[in-house]
Amino acid sequence: MATKAAQDKDEKAAAGEQASSAAKVRFNSANLKSSYANFCNATSTREEVVLNFGVSNNWDRTPQDMEIELSHRIVLSPFAAKRLHTLLAKLMTEYETRYGELKG
Repeated sequence: MATKAAQDKDEKAAAGEQASSAAKVRFNSANLKSSYANFCNATSTREEVVLNFGVSNNWDRTPQDMEIELSHRIVLSPFAAKRLHTLLAKLMTEYETRYGELKG
């Protein structure tokens, strides 16, 4: 669970990102692993947002028989989740501009 100190650290980091917008960021992908997910579930508490990712192979079953194989859980601070929300909203707007509106 996130602590008050961790939340304060996230707030200061967010403020620092805004103050030093000229900072150069490099991504080290040496240990990066890719996974496929066609299912995502999200829950939250006051201190954290939890995203569960997995794969559903239930193409022929009725909804009451669905089984999802969860493979990853990402725990974010609310501040990081808000930044992710903004990033995904922008990404989906760009996607739909290029490929057309997604229904559903």
